[in-house]
Formats: sequence, C-alpha cells, structure tokens
Amino acid sequence: MNYDLSIPMQLSAALLPDLLLIGGAMVLMLVAAWRDESAEHQRAVGIGSILLAAGVLVMVLVQGARGATAGPGVIAVDSFRWASDAVFLIAGIIALALSIEYNSRERIDTAESHVLVLFAVAGMMLMVASRDLMVLFLGIELMSVAVYVLAGMNRRSGRSAESALKYFLLGAFSTGFLLYGIALVYGATGTTNLATIGERINTFNLQQTPMLLVGIALLLVGFAFKIAAAPFHMWAPDVYEGAPTPITGFMAAGVKAGAFAALLRVWLEAFPGVYSEWHKAVWWLAAITMIVGNLVALQQRNLKRMLAYSSIGHTGFILVALASGTSQAATAFVFYLLAYTLATMGAFAVMVSLGTSTSPRESIEDYHGLWQERPGMAVAMTVFMLALLGFPIFGGMGFFAKWYVLQAAMQAPAPQTRLAVILVITTAVSAGYYLSLVIAMFMKPRPAGAAPLPPSGAWSRAVIAVSVIIILVFGAWPDPVVNLVNKHSSLGTPAQTAMPRPAPETAALP
Repeated sequence: MNYDLSIPMQLSAALLPDLLLIGGAMVLMLVAAWRDESAEHQRAVGIGSILLAAGVLVMVLVQGARGATAGPGVIAVDSFRWASDAVFLIAGIIALALSIEYNSRERIDTAESHVLVLFAVAGMMLMVASRDLMVLFLGIELMSVAVYVLAGMNRRSGRSAESALKYFLLGAFSTGFLLYGIALVYGATGTTNLATIGERINTFNLQQTPMLLVGIALLLVGFAFKIAAAPFHMWAPDVYEGAPTPITGFMAAGVKAGAFAALLRVWLEAFPGVYSEWHKAVWWLAAITMIVGNLVALQQRNLKRMLAYSSIGHTGFILVALASGTSQAATAFVFYLLAYTLATMGAFAVMVSLGTSTSPRESIEDYHGLWQERPGMAVAMTVFMLALLGFPIFGGMGFFAKWYVLQAAMQAPAPQTRLAVILVITTAVSAGYYLSLVIAMFMKPRPAGAAPLPPSGAWSRAVIAVSVIIILVFGAWPDPVVNLVNKHSSLGTPAQTAMPRPAPETAALP
C-alpha cells in the first residue's frame, strides 16, 4: 500500500501505530491517576501497558509485512521504520515486565511509571518515522522528558535523584546543540525536510558552505550526547548506576536504539552528499568511543557501571556501520540492535531477579559462586555476556551482529579497514570484563555466610528464558532473521542515489 501523505486521513493512517500508542498511553495515564497509589494498582497499569505495547507491536509487524510505503512528506513509511519500531517495542515490553516486579520489591507504587515507558517508546517511534528535523525534535523531546522522570522514579533513593538531575541537565545541554544545528542547516538549505535537504545540497553545490558544515557538526555533537559516544559519554555511568535497574536497561538498549535510528535516517537521507565532510568526524568518534568504552569498562567492579561502559563501546561499534556511508548501515543497525537489546535487557533481568531491596546485587562480587546456588541463572547470564562479547555459537546472535557491522564496513565503496581492525581489537579487550563476570559465577567460591538468594519472580524468569532462547536459536540458525532484516530494514532514501563515491579511507584519514 502506498500512502499519499498530502491527504490528512492517509497521513493519520501512516502514523496509526504511533497514534494508537500515544492515545492508549493517555488513557492509561488517566487510569493511573484515578486511584490511590498501591502495589496492586501499579501492577494492573503495568499489565495494561504491556498489552497495549504488544498490540502496537503486532500492528507494526503487519505494516512491515504488507510493505507499506509513502510518497514525499514529513513521515517515513519504509521497512527501516517498522523494523526499528519492533526493536523499540520489544525493549519497552521487557522494561515494563521487569518494572512490575522491581517496583513491587522497592515499594515504588507510582503507576504512572509504566505509562512514561510507553511515552518514551512513542517518542522513539516518532523519531525513526521523522523525515523532517522539526518532527524529529518533537520525538526527541517526547522520549527525553519521559526518561528524565523515569531515571528519578525511586524517590527514596538519593542516587536516583542525582541520576535524574544529571540526565536532565546534560540532556538539556545536548538539546541546545541539536536546535542550533537544525537552525543552521535550515539557514543553509531553506528547508527542514530531510529529502529536500539532500537534494538542495547536490543541486546548489552546498557541500563546502560553512553554515551547513557547522550545522552538521552541531547536530553530530547533539546526537553524540544522546547515544553516549565518547567524549560526550560522561553522564552515562552515573545515570545508569542511579536509575532503577529496569530503567537502566531500557536506557542502555531502547533509548540508545531510538537515538541511533534517528541519527542514521538524518545522516543517510539528508547528508549523503557531504559524506566526505562528515566521514572523518564519525570515523574518529567511532574509534575513540570503542577504545574508551572498552578500556574503562575493564576497571569497573559495579555491574551497572560496567554495562554502562559496555554500552558506550557498543555505540562505537554501531558508528562503524554509519561510517561506511551506505544503506547497508541500516541493515547492520537493525540486526545489531535486536541482538544487543535482548542481551542487555536479559542481563538486567538477571539483576532484577536476584536482587532485593536491601541487596540489589550490583557488584561483580555478589555473583561469586552463583553456579553453585542458581545454575540456571548463571548459564543465562553467561549467554548474555557472550552475546555482548560477540562469541561464536554460545554468544548466539551477538556474533552475527558484529559480523554484520564488519560486513557493512568492509563492503562499503571505501572499505573502513582501520575501523574494522579497531573493532576486532576492542572486542578482544571486552572479553576481559565480560569473562570476569563468568569467572566469578563459575570459578569463585560462594562467600561464607552469604545471604540466600531470593526466589525469582515470574516476569523476570519469563524475560530471561525468552531472551536466551531467541539469542541461541537464531545464533545457531540465523538465516531467517538475516533474510528478514535484509528485506525489512532498508531506508527509503531518494537522496541516496545522489551520494558521491567516497574517497578511500586511507586518503581521508591521517
């Protein structure tokens, strides 16, 4: 089906999943506020939120299967949007399931917390659907404001309040860069529509226009804050450590995925004609991020901070795909984010399952001898760590995720050989901290007098089991997912046809 976005009714139809999610979230917000706070009420609203998100996920999958498309307009209707929406909704559903259990344990009876997760997912969906910089900005703010509040949802925790404040201040700071960048790009091209920006850059030879280049640089800095790329990453470890554990996982997986999806669409649709100008900046950003994230993670003993720096390293890995400057970057992104989301959220599900209100088990030492007491949990956490490492077979989809990024880098018109080498080396470095947790679980003795582990909740067990099964099954038999991603992750990008052949990497870099 092809939508004519100049017709209001068809524009609304193209936005139907987004509108349904936002409308349903507004209804659930009224339901949440209707009754006094209680554990039962927050659980009921959480279950309602999961059902709503699952219904929207089914709608998104149906739209993707139908191959819906659209003509020019402010909204994208392409397979990249539907594939990305599916990743966002999966991350949201997992976060909601874990939050129901975590909130009951921590006595967080605010039912609105579940609705804020839905609003954050709606913001991500609007971001990846945006073909206009102003619509993109609305999506970013919808997502960001919701996550600011979620980070500080545990009002009994000083660390949670500190996390929310830091995230808000630095988030507002990065938003300023985005707005200035949008203003300068508009001043240089006379439009905020992504496809039109790409066309005008080529038509009027604006590749060397200082206003445009400064605008692109400011946009890149703003996005670098959102995706926690080095050296704009300093907020991430503190925010991730202080936020409630399910929200930390949601930020590390879902929020990062939303920002990356928007970055890929803007760069590959609006700025392919100035690839040679932004390539060097993205190259160095990817290299520094991979190195800093993985080296600093080696020093961490707090599991949340370790996973925070791990997520910074993964940001660098995904930037390698963007540096290739081809539409294959979108394919690599979707597959990588699916594997990364399942592994990351699964690891945080293990933390939620084993933690208590007095002992959240956020230190690696807390997992000493886990194999002796909870062998199933130890095996599941090992699968998640190996998936994040990209280990063959036992790491499941994680191996193919990194292989896909390497393919995008090496099969580009200008092969990104040096970035590929850095990716492989830093992946080897990451084994030092991923395997340290595995060693602690299987080879370290259980501390004498350690308190017994609490019984696992049904929600966290379900998340862990499903995540492990998907990672392993599609790691051993990846063809269905690979073919699906190849078919349903392309960007509908008219401006890409005008992309100049990039210079070889060896000529573009010192």
